[in-house]
Amino acid sequence: MKRLIRKTFVAILLTGGATMAFAQQQMPPIPVDSNVRIGKLDNGLTYYIRHNALPEKQADFYIAQKVGSILEDDNQRGLAHFLEHMCFNGTTHFPDNTLREWLESIGVKFGANLNAYTSIDETVYNINNVPVTRESVVDSCLLILHDWANDLTLDPKEIDKERGVIHEEWRTGMGAMMRMYETVLPVLYKDSKYAYRLPIGTMEVVDNFPYQALRDYYEKWYRPDQQGIVVVGDINVDSIENKIKRMFSPIEMPENPAERTYFPVPDNDEPLIAVAKDKEQNIPIIYLFHKHEAVKPEEKGNMDYMVYSYLTSMIESMLNTRLEELTQKADAPFIQAFAGDGDYLLSKTKGAFMGIAAAKEDGILTATEALMREIERVRQFGFTASEYARAKADYLRSLEVAYNERDKQRTNSYVKEYVRHFIDNEPIPGIENEYPLMNQIVPNIPVEAVNQVMKQLIQEKNIALSVFCPEKEGMKYPTEAELKAVIDKVKAEKLEPYVDKVSNEPLLKEKPQAGKVVKTEQGAFGSTILTLSNGVRVIVKPTDFKADEIRMKAFSPGGNSLFDDKDVLQFSVMNEVVPLGGLGNFSAVDLSKVLAGKVASVNASVSTLTEGLGGSCSPKDLETMLQLVYLNFTAPRMDQEAFQSYIQRGKAALANQAANPMSTFNDSLAVALYNHHPRALRLKAEMMDKVDYNKIMELYKNRYAEAGDFTFLLVGNIDLATATPLIEQYLGGLPTISRKENFRDPKMDIRKGDYENNFIRDMETAKSSIMMVYSGNCPYTLKNKIMMSMFDQLLDILYTRTVREEAGGTYGVSSWASISKYPQEEGTLNIYFDTDPNRREQMVGLIKQGLQDFIANGPATEDLNKVKEYMLKTYQQNQKENGYWMGALNEFYWTGLDMNKDYEATVNGVTIDDLKAFAKAFIGQNNVIEVSMSTPATK
Repeated sequence: MKRLIRKTFVAILLTGGATMAFAQQQMPPIPVDSNVRIGKLDNGLTYYIRHNALPEKQADFYIAQKVGSILEDDNQRGLAHFLEHMCFNGTTHFPDNTLREWLESIGVKFGANLNAYTSIDETVYNINNVPVTRESVVDSCLLILHDWANDLTLDPKEIDKERGVIHEEWRTGMGAMMRMYETVLPVLYKDSKYAYRLPIGTMEVVDNFPYQALRDYYEKWYRPDQQGIVVVGDINVDSIENKIKRMFSPIEMPENPAERTYFPVPDNDEPLIAVAKDKEQNIPIIYLFHKHEAVKPEEKGNMDYMVYSYLTSMIESMLNTRLEELTQKADAPFIQAFAGDGDYLLSKTKGAFMGIAAAKEDGILTATEALMREIERVRQFGFTASEYARAKADYLRSLEVAYNERDKQRTNSYVKEYVRHFIDNEPIPGIENEYPLMNQIVPNIPVEAVNQVMKQLIQEKNIALSVFCPEKEGMKYPTEAELKAVIDKVKAEKLEPYVDKVSNEPLLKEKPQAGKVVKTEQGAFGSTILTLSNGVRVIVKPTDFKADEIRMKAFSPGGNSLFDDKDVLQFSVMNEVVPLGGLGNFSAVDLSKVLAGKVASVNASVSTLTEGLGGSCSPKDLETMLQLVYLNFTAPRMDQEAFQSYIQRGKAALANQAANPMSTFNDSLAVALYNHHPRALRLKAEMMDKVDYNKIMELYKNRYAEAGDFTFLLVGNIDLATATPLIEQYLGGLPTISRKENFRDPKMDIRKGDYENNFIRDMETAKSSIMMVYSGNCPYTLKNKIMMSMFDQLLDILYTRTVREEAGGTYGVSSWASISKYPQEEGTLNIYFDTDPNRREQMVGLIKQGLQDFIANGPATEDLNKVKEYMLKTYQQNQKENGYWMGALNEFYWTGLDMNKDYEATVNGVTIDDLKAFAKAFIGQNNVIEVSMSTPATK
């Protein structure tokens, strides 16, 4: 790959776009951000430390291992992932489950803040958003990292318990695509170890490996030279460094350590072609790879790599724009398509330029041909100067936004950069260096350089192609010979260059007649309320949390509740259909072109009870965002060709949806919940031809004909004095017809009483999927909303302990609950999990027993304290988030509830008795729906 990078750099010089000074620099090293301290201990362990106070008084602690499933032998498949699980089941200083229990006691939630992942070449553990006001907490978190690195207990009892959990993780994840991957990988990775190294492994190994095998794997690969510690947050860098040196230096490297090999992927002269099929796959998916050399870690240290990365990002941006444009054609060759450059599927030792397309069942060859043709068209003719100008403008603008936010970056963004630097040697120049460097370099890179790189990425050989198909009667599957013929055909075709249609027309030709602010008053949470002459209410809350962000939300009562039930098909697809045509004089494709280089977006949507808009912008693009708002109200555009494409692609996407078992499950759940209510519509392929474009636009225009009852919320770095004239111009100029209205109750009530539907369905992997829904009256108050949130969090803790850990009956139980204000005050609690069909009744029994125990005894004191710590920590963290204040303002001005003022006091005040009474009152209404879908049980 070094050869390709050098060619890239030379191409820039030869195309004449570089200045002499730039040419003379050749390939200087990429600077390393001076704000991160990087060190290496004598034993080989690497560390990264940085102070960052967003969020305040919190820090993230990571340990990254250059170890993954690729290092397993055939009789070890699954051990890398199993070992990751065992890091949460006992260490020298945190035996059994005390690691998780202690972290949750300080507000670090398992799953959300405490987690890990295993992939082919790496394993990464994280402890996020740790409150670090006490030094002992910092010490304990570092001790956890130390124990993960070197002091797991790997207790046989815990290993045996975890076998069941991982088996259930396999069961949940073993869907159609995973089964087909196992079929095609041996073809795509012919003669490579990557052919059989998916991290989940084999259940034969997981269920039967001897305890010593896991210990041997741990001792062999978890060692300092393969480990990197990352600590970023509101911490003292010197102190953390001293602690790391003191705590991790005694860890010894093993004698004669095994070589950490990075396994090669061989080249291929003839295309590698694999076709897989599965009864539960609903649409064909095509993967087309043009393999090439990977960029080795040691080749990523010089500026030519940053230039190469920029050039490939430009290729991806421009080609994906072309593919999206192609999907808007009435006879679109695929449902959707995407292209990008990166690793060859699983392997970092081989790169690939990849194209992915979702095809129609009878159009696999057509989609493959179209995807390859567009890639080949770029290889032959490159991109146009106008395409590149837009992509470059977007890139430079995104770089500017990042630079403006340089003092507002959240800790986790830095952590991710440092993990990638440790694992792959990805550059970490810091935006303070990257911004001036790339602003100097990018203007000197002509489109010819981009086009030259594309020619180098796409070669005659090293092609791989896989097709994932539904297995169904009557379907015609492409043969290897047919797919090879498509490749040969496209290579031999005489193609035409792409023609870029460009308009210099402004977004808005004429400004609307401006309104005036007729009333100014103080609003909630330090906001200002502007009432405009047309009745529009604008609530503005300036913040300094983000330098380059303004968020916008708008709502008006009514929504599709005011539409007739007979039009349910039309309003159910309205939010997808309306944007198809673009706005004003611009198609959807042309709209993206005219917005190049701007950071502004708006989307309109009609929900059950409201019509509204959402959007965001950079402060300098506020006028553009408000123009988009105006156009969404006054100039929605129809595009018959884009609509026909939507209908045809929708039919293709939905034609075989019943093959996916979850489609059957969701249909059954909808009937259980809403008892065939006409609004509980599940879109089917045969319905698509009944979608009425004119009717949808008529309904949409009806909802946005009256702006006078809209409330707009603007939160972010907004200057009220500068913004007010723009607000008057565009929001004050919105139409009004003096219509007074409110939403109506569509009577889409959840079924009352006790209802069960436990049905059998054949599936490729034995499984039971269970959903339990509890519902009932629940007053919409601050305390009740807090207690409902506590209830579902406490159930998550309880079921993790009982159903996952003790019974080994599921990979995880998901509980989520909410209370709605409108159209009536009602609460819902949803509980979902997958399990072995032979254990369904037992696991459902544990779920119900857990609820009954909660009602009788309430939560354990320590569990309640964990939830309170997490909620209070999150509340404090949210105080400097624009999204939080947008939500608080929306809540206050839509429901009248202040979720901020007494939040901490209310959380602290909730008692065990309060929760017992709450659960009893809610669950005691005896409205419970249970739906389960199972394969036939086996004995």
